[in-house]
Amino acid sequence: MADAQGEERARSLANQALDLVASDRVEEGYRALREAASLAPENPDVKAAFDKIQRDDLQHLLHKLCSKFVYQDDQDAGREALAYLGRSAEVPGDVAIKCMELVSKPRPVAKPPSTMGAGNYKKLNIKKKKEEARIAAMIEENQAIQDGIISALLRESSAAKAWLAKKLDQCSTNLAFKDLFNIGSGTANGIATVVLDPSAWPSEDVRESNEKDIFQLYLAKLLDVGDEHNGKALKGIARLLAADAEKLHEHIDGMCFDAILTCLDDRGSIEVRSQATLATAKYLAVSDNAQNMLVNFVTTRIARQHNEDLVLAFSAAAGIFPVAPSIASTMFLTQGFLESLIPLVEKKAKSEKVEQATLHMLNAACVDTACREAISKHCARWLQHVMDTGKGHRPGIAAVVLAKCQCSSLQNGRENGSRTQDDAHVDRLVSKLETMMADESLEAIRSSIEGLAHVSVQPKVKDQLAKDKKFLITFLNILKSNSEPGSSIAFGGLTLIDHLTRYLPSLSEEQKRISQLKAYANASKPSAQVDALDEDDAVTERCKAMVNAGAVSILVGISKILSPISIGIVFNILLSLSRTQSLRSTIAQQGGVRLLIQNYTTITGTSTAEVQARHTAAHALARILVKVDPMLVFPSSGAISLTSAIRPLVSLLSEDPALATEGPRDLLPTFEALLSLTNLASTPSSGAAEYIIRLAFPIIEDLLLTSNERIQRAATELVCNVVTCPAGIELFADNSKAAVRRVHILLAMADVDDEGTRKAAGGALASLTQFEGAVQAILARERGVEILLGLCEGDDQEGQIVHRGVVCVMNIVCVEDPIASAAIEKVKELGGLDILKAAAQDFQHDELILSCAVQALKALIA
Repeated sequence: MADAQGEERARSLANQALDLVASDRVEEGYRALREAASLAPENPDVKAAFDKIQRDDLQHLLHKLCSKFVYQDDQDAGREALAYLGRSAEVPGDVAIKCMELVSKPRPVAKPPSTMGAGNYKKLNIKKKKEEARIAAMIEENQAIQDGIISALLRESSAAKAWLAKKLDQCSTNLAFKDLFNIGSGTANGIATVVLDPSAWPSEDVRESNEKDIFQLYLAKLLDVGDEHNGKALKGIARLLAADAEKLHEHIDGMCFDAILTCLDDRGSIEVRSQATLATAKYLAVSDNAQNMLVNFVTTRIARQHNEDLVLAFSAAAGIFPVAPSIASTMFLTQGFLESLIPLVEKKAKSEKVEQATLHMLNAACVDTACREAISKHCARWLQHVMDTGKGHRPGIAAVVLAKCQCSSLQNGRENGSRTQDDAHVDRLVSKLETMMADESLEAIRSSIEGLAHVSVQPKVKDQLAKDKKFLITFLNILKSNSEPGSSIAFGGLTLIDHLTRYLPSLSEEQKRISQLKAYANASKPSAQVDALDEDDAVTERCKAMVNAGAVSILVGISKILSPISIGIVFNILLSLSRTQSLRSTIAQQGGVRLLIQNYTTITGTSTAEVQARHTAAHALARILVKVDPMLVFPSSGAISLTSAIRPLVSLLSEDPALATEGPRDLLPTFEALLSLTNLASTPSSGAAEYIIRLAFPIIEDLLLTSNERIQRAATELVCNVVTCPAGIELFADNSKAAVRRVHILLAMADVDDEGTRKAAGGALASLTQFEGAVQAILARERGVEILLGLCEGDDQEGQIVHRGVVCVMNIVCVEDPIASAAIEKVKELGGLDILKAAAQDFQHDELILSCAVQALKALIA
């Protein structure tokens, strides 16, 4: 009896152990199993439990989690599986396949709770209603987890891709596709990923065959009446067309293309419209019939004059402009199209959706110059009416279109030498756009900023906005609080600031002469005069207004979320702001230097636009750092080091081939970079001088010999500062041929006409003549000592050149013999005694010059 009780107790403990392990109470489960084994070690139930738990221990964690999710509806296990895959943990191929087999099985589809008729409202079972809602939410969550696991496996595992490829190929493609497509957008997109991956298929022929089948299934899904998931289908269609449009476009007939164009409906989601736009663009690029089908889609629906048809027609036209402007503009400018458009829309005046679709089409059409002119001619009156009386988002869109047309009118007016815009109308438009900025609607704010960005190309508008302190504060606060990745508000706001602060390009004398010659050659057209509000003084005032309003701090704050294109605009703005010397320290204090350095390193591409962006950032950095105290900009505890600014500045010392243009090179960036490097090199114990030598000394040497006087002077000043460090001294005083040549170059710089260059060269020589190698190099030059004595006779009133010359002579006559004897003999031979006495007499009030001259004289007469 006791044995029977032990057997029964052991069986109970074995089952309990299985339950405990299944619920993750592993230690308790093992304890129960050990007790069961001690009671009945040979019991078959105990042995089976032991074997099962042992097998589970050998099971991969991801497989365990997926099993719990599928068989026990354990959502926590499903979320844990997603987290495991999100950590990019490596999944063995066999485990990935097992998980795909488990998770890809069809599950119940979420359905909304059932409803009852209004007449039976009192009989509605609220408790049952809540339970149905709970079950539906649980099923929906299960679907989301299932979709996430499958899409992650397809992303991380080649074995999972191969498994899906085999399933699509061997099973009924239609059935396999339907089951997987219905799971979720991630899985539906994963199908396209697998189809496009040659490594997942046994051969390219098999892949191409399945690609065609899957593409047609995507199209069928798009054509399903009442399908609420056409975004998933469009994404697959767009991806496959983007990869293999030449092979797949023949499967798109008129009905399919109509379905794609219908998805351009401006009332739909951005995701659906963007996928439809991509698919349309790819199809238009490869299909001979696509353009005719597009025109037919638009014209037939306009001819019907039903509200729904008009919305679809105008939405399609608007969607085509960004991707195929030539096709869209040809259709838009067809004789009679615009002439009949406004009467038709006015006839449908009560339909807000028709009016809005029309506005979106006109806004998109403004990408083309000819279309803008046509809109200005045929639609301006109606647009002004909508701007003044419309509701919702429509006045904003109308204002943006008018602003774009005004921009076009201004450009044409300049070309024709006549003013075509009505000042009163421009004032009214700007006033409307400013009012919209105060609206709480994000759409109104977006339209306001976009419109102002376009109309602000006009000098009068620039000046008006920059002088309005209240507007600037409101605008900058909006930019600060409404900027996020991809934000059109950020891009429009940056464009507006760029317009307000941009200077007209500076022309060299040669470029001015060429411009004059062109004007004479084209005398029939009166030359356009530069507006006084676009002159440098007016732009400087606008730049001051922007900086004083805190614009740089705003730019720093939003820079982390900006696209490379937007960052390029920020660089242009900072380059303009830093042109005014009085603003540079404020720009640095507000974080402009940090912004430039950090974003300079993130742009690594080789396209012309990216190279230009880096060049602009480096130039703005050079301007700011010309005279700003480096220790204030780069504190020892700061996020960026002083040496991090050197590489961008060095990039300006030589011309980048990608930016080379016809005519003379613009040397202003090089000049300002040299001044900034000189400033940084003056900072003691920063390592800047050594870093500059390591990165750029050969380039600096070349610049010493340039024919441009200002560049030569700036390069000499930089050398004067870098020769104070050990690496700089070694370059000039190690007795090598290269060192001797460099000293001789400095002597030549000390003998030029430019006072600034002589002073800088004298300063460098004053430092170097403390070392025998440099003194020997000077004595080896036929006129070396003569040039130093020439510095002592400098005619600068402050005596800075004389001071440097006297120090040089003092150093060479006070070094150790036999070098000192040779120097003393040479100085005496050239009348150095009289020159030094005259310097001491002329600058007897200057203790430094006097003491050095006396010390040199003592050495000469000793």
